[in-house]
Amino acid sequence: MPASSLTSVPNLLSLSRVPLGISIFACIAYQQWLAALVLFMIATITDWLDGWWARRFNLVSTVGRSLDPLTDKFLICGTFIYLQAANVGILPWMVTLVVGREILITGVRGMVEAAGKKFGADWFGKLKTSLQCAVILGVLFLQTIRPHESPVLDDVYRVLLYAMLFATLGSGVQYLMKATKLLQ
Repeated sequence: MPASSLTSVPNLLSLSRVPLGISIFACIAYQQWLAALVLFMIATITDWLDGWWARRFNLVSTVGRSLDPLTDKFLICGTFIYLQAANVGILPWMVTLVVGREILITGVRGMVEAAGKKFGADWFGKLKTSLQCAVILGVLFLQTIRPHESPVLDDVYRVLLYAMLFATLGSGVQYLMKATKLLQ
């Protein structure tokens, strides 16, 4: 099977994040926090596994390089939107920062790659994604254990939240500077 096929294992793993995301959104809407937590954990595992599988079995493809970040953005942005709507401490400006950055950088990535240049994720972008996932897992975990709250867990979550917001903004600025140099 050609590596560019939508039916390659890495691409199917990426595609699995769409129905997983829809299920997570429904769980959040109906306040099924434990189910949302478990499904989001599965989705984050598929994100790691698709890249590992593609590299391990030489199935890296143009389709996969586009599909993987697209399904990641669907999952992350959609989950933040639903969490904000569920009124669990994610404020509208935070969601706007996350979603706005993802839309902007996805568009910029398309422009750079259309110019024939590579514009893959770097360590700061990977840190941003890891922190976004950690914040989502933290919110879902805290909602799952309520009302048995812990001030320490709340403090850890707040630190993660603001670190994620900093990484989201910082990596966005870094990618814009990188794109500007590549397009000159």
